[in-house]
Amino acid sequence: MDIAGALSRIRPLAWETPLVPLDIPGAPPVHMKLESLQHTGSFKVRGAANRLLKLDARQRQAGVVAASSGNHGRAVAEVAARLGVPATVCVPDWVDPVKLRAIDAAGATVVRAGPSYDHAEERAAELAAKQRVSLVHPFDDMDVIEGQGTVGLEVVRQLPGVEEVIVPLSGGGLVAGIGLAVRDRGVRVVAVSAGRASVMAQSLERGVPVELPEEETVASALSGGIGLGNRFSFDLCGQVIDEHVIVGEGDIRAAVQRAFRECRLVVEGGGAVGLAVLWSGRYRPRGRAAVVVSGGNVDGRMLVSLIAARAA
Repeated sequence: MDIAGALSRIRPLAWETPLVPLDIPGAPPVHMKLESLQHTGSFKVRGAANRLLKLDARQRQAGVVAASSGNHGRAVAEVAARLGVPATVCVPDWVDPVKLRAIDAAGATVVRAGPSYDHAEERAAELAAKQRVSLVHPFDDMDVIEGQGTVGLEVVRQLPGVEEVIVPLSGGGLVAGIGLAVRDRGVRVVAVSAGRASVMAQSLERGVPVELPEEETVASALSGGIGLGNRFSFDLCGQVIDEHVIVGEGDIRAAVQRAFRECRLVVEGGGAVGLAVLWSGRYRPRGRAAVVVSGGNVDGRMLVSLIAARAA
């Protein structure tokens, strides 16, 4: 895997995001890696760009299809538009309206696939096979994982002496990529799951991929299964994760509110889980750390309701 090569490859399509200090009393120095300020509003553009840029001319002409709860679909749609590649994105019925509008605005064909993320994934696989186009998987694809690993390379360059990276965990593409990028540098990887979106965490605990019913969560970007036939991300997460933490809905909501009020940052629930474990005291870094704030695509009405609830 050539993560350094991926970093050079995707640079025209994915920005180097800032690293900003975060004061956690009684803890070693912590910095936020603000992928919430990334082009398309999340880290997902890195993996999507790397995957699409590796397609040959015939594959680009044929087009791509993806399943997404929002951020991956937006990334695929916008990268595809930049490269002139036809794109179809399959989404669950509960997809965030902000992300849905962005996917549509980028010119991708949107397919509402049913009540769950798993329905969207099944529909995308069916379309890819039927239309003979490339499937751009959101996490279980080595090119996508390679692209997400560029976050880790940036962190170690931006924060000399970093000892830990705290990373949101869903399907595992981001954690796997970052882990592969930093594991030879002695950097610990701490994965954080939302309690209501913890399929990967429970799969790792049981030693095999499992299926769980989807639950409503403010961290909807982390929802969905990992696939019983998972090929890459499950095994890689098992290899690179040093510690795992689960955080509840209340702490995630509080982190979204606090990021806005104290840091002037718009962060979606799934992107705030690392902040949630730090601000709640559920986890304290053992050394100089970076926490990945993975996305900022939050519906304005939800953000207002969260802020209003706190104010009340």
